[in-house]
Amino acid sequence: MKKMLKKKRWWLFIFIILVGAAGVALFYDDGSVSSFVDQQGKAEYIEAYNEAMSHLPELVEERQISTTFGEVKVYKFEGESMTDRAPLLLLPGKSASTPMWEPNLDSWLKDRPVYTIDLLGEPGMSVETARIENVQDQAVWLKELIIALDEPKIHLLGLSFGGWSAVNLVVHEEIPQIASLILVDPVYVFDAIPLKMVLLSIPASVPIIPKSIRDRMLSYISGEAEIDENEPTAKLIETGMRTFKSKLPMPQQIKESQLNGINIPVLAIIAGKSTMHHPEKAAAVAEESLSHENSEVVVFEEASHAINGEYPEELADAIQQFITPMD
Repeated sequence: MKKMLKKKRWWLFIFIILVGAAGVALFYDDGSVSSFVDQQGKAEYIEAYNEAMSHLPELVEERQISTTFGEVKVYKFEGESMTDRAPLLLLPGKSASTPMWEPNLDSWLKDRPVYTIDLLGEPGMSVETARIENVQDQAVWLKELIIALDEPKIHLLGLSFGGWSAVNLVVHEEIPQIASLILVDPVYVFDAIPLKMVLLSIPASVPIIPKSIRDRMLSYISGEAEIDENEPTAKLIETGMRTFKSKLPMPQQIKESQLNGINIPVLAIIAGKSTMHHPEKAAAVAEESLSHENSEVVVFEEASHAINGEYPEELADAIQQFITPMD
């Protein structure tokens, strides 16, 4: 028994050291913009990115759009339907980029065109050129991007941190082009991230930390699913976490009063087994705070935070039912 206690204390001691070292590496700030840690890391990431992109549907457009805070990589997909319905604009999660939508694009393209972007300040092909200092800055560049797309209407869809980015935009900026918000298990919107998840994310985001720890965190987020290190998107996300250093400010928790003020329809999709918030509380806050008469809250009871890969068809159906009446 004593040996077991000593062993547990030893591993606790190691974990504290790892978290401390990771914290120093993660939060040390030299004033520079988000970027790859070195050219070798960038080259490794680009190779993984190109491999993951090769599994997506055929592109109809690819461009860089200039904003106040950087060059944003934009892709457009149309599929076979070539409808004139308002397109979806997709915002990926933390440390993710366009390839994360591989499970979803085919289904969504049956209904309408889709734009995807790589977020500024995160691993991807977008390049931050001026330091993003606060949540207002994050809203500004995204507003400029949407205006540059020159679409009369879009439906803005964000998953996880992308969901926060979408809400942060509409609570700080007026953008008449946005017809609706679709928030897929968003973080910092309806509930705070649990402390356990915050602590796990610190060592997992630092290059010197062993890959096994990053894989363990990704597995925990995905409902304890086994991580296939050869799967292109999983490999890309792990590579980005290891080779890219983000200098973005911490997201600010969205206030219920701000949610009350959103004057467009919102579809809030909550994963019932998400580790990124308390799902029951998040769903209750969404029900209480989204004031637009056409807003909806849907809970996928068995889904983890990796909901877009677990339930792609069901997710497509829920989204289509929500936005089709607006076309």
